[in-house]
Amino acid sequence: MSMSDINPALDTPTDLNRNATASVADALNGALADCYALYLKTKNFHWHVSGPHFRDYHLMLDDQATQILAVTDAIAERVRKTGNVTLRSIGDIARRQTIADNDQEFVAAADMLVELRDDNLKLVERFRTVKDAAEEARDNATSGVVDDWTDQAEERAWFLFEAARKG
Repeated sequence: MSMSDINPALDTPTDLNRNATASVADALNGALADCYALYLKTKNFHWHVSGPHFRDYHLMLDDQATQILAVTDAIAERVRKTGNVTLRSIGDIARRQTIADNDQEFVAAADMLVELRDDNLKLVERFRTVKDAAEEARDNATSGVVDDWTDQAEERAWFLFEAARKG
């Protein structure tokens, strides 16, 4: 994204090359879209989980949703700090998300855990794309903070994996 593509009222000072940060912003916005998709799916499953492990799963999914939502603001603010613009609407999220929605009327608890585990691992891949773009752009701050987001997503995947184990 060139300077002419940014509304002057949204211009943000940065010493980073605008062309280089455009690719970082694009990667961040893709990850942000997936975070919102994963957040809503996690809350959906939190609201609709049932079965003998209800309490444990209900609480775990709520904790995970809270963690995912907290990352969304950090991602969007990182985009703005690099002098770019971020997502503006549900439509914008839908155009960029790679994590599929789940509109099924009923999903068994075990299937919820497996789906969310796989989605968190997809998010890890998105964060790796962000890391690559940030390092290429010499955007040290994004490169550093994305490591924490990756670790959180890997931990969520691990917890979901362990909770879904049989036996």
